Amino acid sequence: MLGLEFCTRPRGVRSRGAALTFLFATVVVTAAATNCLPQEGDSDPGQPLAQAADAPAAAGRGGSVDRRELARAAAEAMADGKSGAKAAEEVVSRSGDRWGVVYDQREYEEFEQALDGRYTGVGLSARRAAGGRIEVARVQEGGPAHRAGLRAGDRLRTVDGRPVDGRSAAEVVALLRGDGAPPGSVVAVGVQRATHTWTERLRRASLATEDVTVQRLDGGAVRIKVAAFTKGAGERVREAVRRAPKDAGVLLDLRGNSGGLVAEAVAAASAFLDGGLVATYDVHGEERALYAEPGGDTGRPLVALVDGGTMSAAELLAGALKDRGRAVTVGSRTFGKGAVQMPSRLPDGSVAELTVGHYRTPAGHSVDGRGITPDLAATVRAEERARTVLSGLGGGS
Repeated sequence: MLGLEFCTRPRGVRSRGAALTFLFATVVVTAAATNCLPQEGDSDPGQPLAQAADAPAAAGRGGSVDRRELARAAAEAMADGKSGAKAAEEVVSRSGDRWGVVYDQREYEEFEQALDGRYTGVGLSARRAAGGRIEVARVQEGGPAHRAGLRAGDRLRTVDGRPVDGRSAAEVVALLRGDGAPPGSVVAVGVQRATHTWTERLRRASLATEDVTVQRLDGGAVRIKVAAFTKGAGERVREAVRRAPKDAGVLLDLRGNSGGLVAEAVAAASAFLDGGLVATYDVHGEERALYAEPGGDTGRPLVALVDGGTMSAAELLAGALKDRGRAVTVGSRTFGKGAVQMPSRLPDGSVAELTVGHYRTPAGHSVDGRGITPDLAATVRAEERARTVLSGLGGGS
C-alpha cells in the first residue's frame, strides 16, 4: 500500500507524471545537521545548496560526480536548446552514484513540500487488489475524497476517463495527483461500491500528511506507526510516548517507512533514549555524529517492527534502538539505504542530489547495501509476533 498519494522508486525508473521520484529515500544531510532544508535562493545557480557541498566531488558507491562538471554539462545543453536536467541526469547515471538523482525545478519544489508534510491531491491512498483491480486503502479525514463520501474498499475504475485496472498503485496515484496540477484543479474519478458505479469530480487540495498515527492495542500497549519522517514527525512520536499510559509497551511500526528528514528520526530516537549516539556519518571523509537529546523514556518496553520497505532515516532509528539495546527489532531485513546526500543547484533551476558519504549505526555497522537485520525474523504475521514479544517484555499486547 502506498502512502497518501506518495510513491517511491529507485533512480532510473522515472516518470514525469509520477507522484514524486525517489521521494523520501533521499536524505539531505543539511537537514540532519541543522534541522532545516536548503531553501530557494541560498546559493547562486550552479553553486551548492548545502553546507560542505562545495567540495569538488561527491563520492558515491561505484563512482563520483564532479559538481562543476555537472553544472557545465547542464549549461552546455541549455546553450544548445536542450534540457539541462536531462544532461545532468546522464552525467549522474554514468558516474555510478547509486543514489544520485536530478529533480527539475517543479519536482524539487514538490519534494520540499512533501518533506514539510504537505502535498496536493484528493486525500486517499490506493492499493492493488486481486485481479489487478485498484481499491481505496485509506481516506484522509477532511480531504476531498472524504467529503465526497469515498470509503476504504471502494474500487477505482477510472481517473479522468483512463481505466486503471492492471496499472500499478503508483501509476494511479500519479494520475490522481496530476502532473504538477495545482490545488483547485479537478480530477474525475470513476468509483464502484458493490454494484453501484458513479463518477466523482474531486477538486484537488493542499493537504497535510498523516505520517504518525497512534492506536491503543488490546492489552494496553500503544502502536505508533511512522509512515515517513516529515517535519514534526519526531516531536509527534515523543508526544505519543509522553501520553501513553505509564508502563504501557510501545510497538514502533516502521514498516514501509521510506525515510525523510534525519533530524526527525533523531528526534524520534530521543523519545526512547537518554541522550547518546544515534548514528555516525562521513561527509567527504570528515567524520560526524548525531546524538539523541537527553530525557527520553528508557524504561518502557519497546519493540520496533521493520521490513524491506524500511529505508534511510527509518533504518537509522531502528539501528540505533537495536544497537543500544533499547528495543527488540522484529520483522525482515530493511532496505539498506544509508547514503548521505547533498543538493546542488544547476543553471536551469534543477537540483542534483549526490552521494557524499554514508551512515553507520552506533555499533559501527554500515547501513548502505546491507540494511538492518532484526533480532527476530518474521515475514509472516510479523505484527502478531511483535505483539507477542512486547507482551513478553511486560508491555501488554
